[in-house]
Amino acid sequence: MSNLYYGVAYYDEYISDERLDKDIELMLKANINVVRIAESTWSTLEPKEGIFNFHHIDRVLDAMHVAGISVIVGTPTYAIPIWLAKKYPEIMITDPSGHQVYGRRQIMDIMNPDFLRHSELVIRALVQHIHQHPSIIGYQVDNETKHYGNVGKFIQKAFVEHLQNRFPNIDEMNDKFGLDYWSNRINCWEDIPPIEGTINASLGNEFARFRRSKVKDYLEWQTKIIADYSRSEQFITQNFDYEWRGYSFGLQPSVDHFDAAKTMDIVSVDIYHPGQDHLTGREIAFGGDVARSTKDGKNYFVMETQAQGFPKWTPYPGQLRLQAFSHVSSGAKMVSYWHWHSIHNSYETYWKGLLSHDYEENPTYCEAKIIGKEFHDLSEELDSLSIENDVAIYVSNDAMEAMNWFRPDTPQPELNSGDHYIYNDVLRVFYDSLYDHNISVDFVNSLDADNCKYKLVVIPALYSATDSELEEINKYVEKGGRVLISFKSGFSNENVKVRSETQPGILNKSCNVSYSQFTIPDNVKVVSNTNEIVCDNEKPDLWMELLTPLTDETQVLLTYDHSYWKHYAAATLSKYGSGQALYLGFLPSKELTYELISYLVRDLTLKSKRSDATFPIVVKDTINKKGNTIRFVFNYSNEEKEMKLSSQYYDLLNRTQYFIDDILTLGPWDMKILTAI
Repeated sequence: MSNLYYGVAYYDEYISDERLDKDIELMLKANINVVRIAESTWSTLEPKEGIFNFHHIDRVLDAMHVAGISVIVGTPTYAIPIWLAKKYPEIMITDPSGHQVYGRRQIMDIMNPDFLRHSELVIRALVQHIHQHPSIIGYQVDNETKHYGNVGKFIQKAFVEHLQNRFPNIDEMNDKFGLDYWSNRINCWEDIPPIEGTINASLGNEFARFRRSKVKDYLEWQTKIIADYSRSEQFITQNFDYEWRGYSFGLQPSVDHFDAAKTMDIVSVDIYHPGQDHLTGREIAFGGDVARSTKDGKNYFVMETQAQGFPKWTPYPGQLRLQAFSHVSSGAKMVSYWHWHSIHNSYETYWKGLLSHDYEENPTYCEAKIIGKEFHDLSEELDSLSIENDVAIYVSNDAMEAMNWFRPDTPQPELNSGDHYIYNDVLRVFYDSLYDHNISVDFVNSLDADNCKYKLVVIPALYSATDSELEEINKYVEKGGRVLISFKSGFSNENVKVRSETQPGILNKSCNVSYSQFTIPDNVKVVSNTNEIVCDNEKPDLWMELLTPLTDETQVLLTYDHSYWKHYAAATLSKYGSGQALYLGFLPSKELTYELISYLVRDLTLKSKRSDATFPIVVKDTINKKGNTIRFVFNYSNEEKEMKLSSQYYDLLNRTQYFIDDILTLGPWDMKILTAI
């Protein structure tokens, strides 16, 4: 895979007019060199059980091959045909709201044996039919796969078997999960109740972890089927998505991307984000940094992103180009739009593709032609960019799920608290602060203190963690690392059992601070104890731990400005071994977050700190296959911006040379691609 790919999803099945030749003509004008097909159209591929119609797939493959456009084929299993649901009603998902009826996509039980059997039949029929076609460069298994809130009988049965394997003695489970509370004790395996009714976070979190593992197993199962037919030069991928808040917002709670990515040759993601005046690039960078990190820094595909998207996202001139190269600057090897044309019927009629409903050229398509040419012309320089960081953010699906049981904003346990995971709100404060100040990061879900390349690790709300995880954090600090650890970290173990030690429990060793009380911020501010941390009119958000230093050596950085809480610390800094740990007892603003991080690393030079410029100027540094530094400079605003250069650069787009102290001028929604000289 030696190309920088520019692509679209293409559905010949949706188009009643004869469009294929004209569509390919328009694709070639835009230098589109890859399309994804087939992942959404099982009912067209197999209109009746065992009867397959490859007409649309064959003609698209043949036409794309003649045009020199590569094809990614998706397995069509995330939207099932009506005949399958009618024959096997139990295939339809049972989630906490009940047994679902046919209509939407992604409402099937991925553990139902009839679904799995028919999925295998359609996958094998499809791939066996097409696997020798020269246009196919790879396969996508399923699409945006999750467990869909599954609480059906198959997953419940499998979960009980999982518990029996983990706890040979049922009394051990009762003890670790605290099931004596409210008479929830289970005395025989047959008595385990439906999990959707539990009020026990320990049992609920274990079930969530198990459901995530079943998603990975399902994807791995599909990859093994594909591997029976795929050629050595072809890849297998999955299109992962993120927590959805009307756009891609945070870590996906229903899938452990780090775990599931192990089964893929390359990771693909879809990244959707606000547009127009609300376009910031934060979601592009966040999604890309997560995707890259799940495969140890390797490149990834943006399998789906918006061209026009929702009506409120119709891009301003320059924004589509800004978005495309922002993906590349995070390590994307492909940018592909969902999708080519706008749909004329059904649910996503008003989600606009690259072409509008009239199939004619439009301003967004015309801008795509510019992008496609630049991708083509700069492919040698921009394909397979690598990114070197010495700052990381530590994330955890277990902590995310556990924290949602005891949300700081509504601290009552609930298994089904919707799609809004409060952990992601906390995570994004820290990530966005770093992004806005041009500090590039990786994501990690574990630490190896003896082999850690990071100078700074930011740890937001690690609410649930094993003893060994926390000891490794301590060891990382002891060996010279710097950490910023936020409130609620270390509070409970992997079973969501609150530690009985003085909090923050095991992290006391490196943080050298303690607390036993906490509250919700109300009519309180925080003040700085040092001139090096600017803290003007700062109000703590979400949660508030009343911290006490354990020794005089622990530096109190911030205190609470409140009649009764003024004697408590709000943030502290401790030296431990060769490193330092900053513990933060509340959720700060993005501005104060940066002040604290800057203070923590004030004596270090961070490679991840790309520029002293701040948002809306975004600076990304990468290294290309030739070993050259490629610097991207983006202006995420509708005003002209300037940035002073500290090195000599050559502009790859304008073929202009810049010298030290030259002023780089960027128009609204403009960008530059520079190479160091």
